[in-house]
Amino acid sequence: QVQLVESGGGQVQAGGSLILSCAISGHTLISYGMGWFRQSPGKERECVAAVSWNGGSTYYSDPVKGRFTIAREDAMNTISLRMNTLIREGPAVYYCAAAQSFMRVTAGGVKYWGQGTQVTLSS
Repeated sequence: QVQLVESGGGQVQAGGSLILSCAISGHTLISYGMGWFRQSPGKERECVAAVSWNGGSTYYSDPVKGRFTIAREDAMNTISLRMNTLIREGPAVYYCAAAQSFMRVTAGGVKYWGQGTQVTLSS
């Protein structure tokens, strides 16, 4: 079965940076769109970044534009999310996600989900 495993989460100082990674295994997800979602306490899961299968298209939610960068390395079956200037993100679990197209990288369109990795700002 397809597995998405996130890593890299943890505690980071406000204003700092963190890089999350997602390892894809089980099957090669050719032409799949990949994305990162986050869910904060009391809030719905939202897509913060997405990338098409060939990296030609990207999406970032308004709160993270200019601060987060998503990258895909098909040869290594990994995607990453670099998060810069983490100030008011709040504690959240970040989930790696795969969909059958770039446009389907939405909460309702995702086919495979990772288990999530928590990111917390230090006080």
